Amino acid sequence: MRKFFRMLLLALVLMTVALISALTAMQLAIHGREVAIPKLVGLSPSDAERAGAASGLQVIIERQFYSPTIPEGKIMTQMPLPGTKVRRGWSVRVAQSLGPLRIAIPDVTGGSERIAELNIRRRSLTIGSVAHINLPDATADRVISQSPLPNATGVAAPKINLLISDGPDPLTYVMPNLTGQPLGSATLALQDVGMRVGKVTVLPPLSPPQGDEQAQPAAAPAEPSAASMIVTQTPAPGQKITAGTAINFEVR
Repeated sequence: MRKFFRMLLLALVLMTVALISALTAMQLAIHGREVAIPKLVGLSPSDAERAGAASGLQVIIERQFYSPTIPEGKIMTQMPLPGTKVRRGWSVRVAQSLGPLRIAIPDVTGGSERIAELNIRRRSLTIGSVAHINLPDATADRVISQSPLPNATGVAAPKINLLISDGPDPLTYVMPNLTGQPLGSATLALQDVGMRVGKVTVLPPLSPPQGDEQAQPAAAPAEPSAASMIVTQTPAPGQKITAGTAINFEVR
């Protein structure tokens, strides 16, 4: 009996040692693939790529900014920060310095969006975000605001954001119910409020009741006429529409 317990105790000890060894090997394998991110700020892109490659990392230049302190072409920021432990193959995203701002920000307000774009690109700048707004007193397709402002100082990025006027808000109407009306009168009513007739589809005539041999349906006309009766309409009655919207009909 004692021999059995000694053998059981020996087996438990060996299993414990094997488990500890496996956990230790796993930790070594995991941490063996981890590296500390080197400091890349102040390096050139090629030097930063070599420093990253030496640690098994990939360096990606994501953005460019003006900087009065970091020389042009050097790395000015990085993420993750230096010293962060990551696995090999991790991507380090950096921003490159464009040096001090040497180009005056042009005034592109008052002109069209196309002219503003040409003036911006002519100065080796880029278009940032472009937003549109409806204003009652502004001409359509006019730049009414920009960021940064003309001749601004302390600009960080070589981008100019634009706010474009789309002119006054278009007139809106509630779509009336035109079903059951002649196509001709509906067309005149729509034209009076700035709408227009879009696609008109002629539906086949209704089938006569079964057993009614005398009822002979008229052949469907090849083209709709002013007397054609509206069966369906798109947009549907009650929907909001703007001036110039095309209204489609199905008629018989």
